[in-house]
Amino acid sequence: MPLNRRTFLRATAVAGGTTAFSGALWQRAFAAGPAQPGPSPYGPLQAVDGNGVQLPNGFTSRVVARSMQRVEGTRYTWHAAPDGGACFADGDGWIYVSNSEVPVVGGVSAVRFDASGKVTSAYRILNGTTLNCSGGATPWNTWLSCEEHDFGLVYETDPRGQKSAVARPALGRFKHEAAASDPERKVVYLTEDQGDGCFYRFRPKTWGDLSSGTLEVLVGSGTGPVSWAKVPNPQIWLTPTREQVAEAMRFDGGEGCYYTHGVCYFTTKGDNRVWAYDAANGRLDIAYDDDLVTTGEAPLHGVDAVTATASGDLYVAEDGDNMEINLITTDGVVTPFLRVLGHDESEITGCAFSPDGSRLYFSSQRGKSGFIAGTDGCTFEVTGPFRR
Repeated sequence: MPLNRRTFLRATAVAGGTTAFSGALWQRAFAAGPAQPGPSPYGPLQAVDGNGVQLPNGFTSRVVARSMQRVEGTRYTWHAAPDGGACFADGDGWIYVSNSEVPVVGGVSAVRFDASGKVTSAYRILNGTTLNCSGGATPWNTWLSCEEHDFGLVYETDPRGQKSAVARPALGRFKHEAAASDPERKVVYLTEDQGDGCFYRFRPKTWGDLSSGTLEVLVGSGTGPVSWAKVPNPQIWLTPTREQVAEAMRFDGGEGCYYTHGVCYFTTKGDNRVWAYDAANGRLDIAYDDDLVTTGEAPLHGVDAVTATASGDLYVAEDGDNMEINLITTDGVVTPFLRVLGHDESEITGCAFSPDGSRLYFSSQRGKSGFIAGTDGCTFEVTGPFRR
């Protein structure tokens, strides 16, 4: 696959003025190429805290929930193998939802916080699904929970647990990983966790209703201009979804996916890249690539979940033994933000900011034990002076 080694994210003027931001932000981001190692705006990591987390000065961590144990102050038992997650505003407080990546009884749990950050309740919002890996929040405040197997579906869930979850087969049956909503173009982007997986977008007939629409796959030969082609049979197939369009671009293990400031970022663990799809200009670039690090040691190993602050800083988790969340700044500097010690066979999942941007949630999926079933999973909260 030929690759352009230069990344240039253009300033995007969003039609109708629905998203306001400084054009200079994206003109300078990665202007000299994919992100390179550099000093953190928060300073170096400090000594490990009582929860086994290393953080910059001024940041603190706490454990919100542990797999197979009751969430503090509730009667609800937290699920095994916590994976993808997101936060939703809820009155003066907020809700954090979390997938369970186990077979047959996967589903999704939620924990509710009041305005002070105190846990007030925890509960189930999806049952009877399997290998719920990642997903994504929608602009209409639902959580898309994605099954990671060959016939996997996307389920639309209510973070408050007041409405029943609904399967959305129009988004295709494949080994789903993550989803990201683009309100400007009114599409949902989807990643696929296969060694020859694809990058998709779903165009609903009516924005806000995912019951019907068109699934498309990215077509291209590398970085630069790309296009989209319709997937002929995304719901019921003999030929797998990713093999139905011969010209589809292949990605080595699609993982996290997040849309912000006109760009959809997604990660591929097989080649350790963070991709940037410039939606307004129909262009694909590379925001980070181990092989393109020109100075120092490559700081990211096994990219996975990705999220962002309102200012545009990316937070990228690592998959495997290197238990870190790395920061990619809007100036194109990549640097460690936090490290979890003693969780050697786990992975970091479910990165998400609270609605006000003051708290970051994530999980160690298998915890200290490294059990395959994830019965020792641990969900954390980090509080501090995030750049917002």
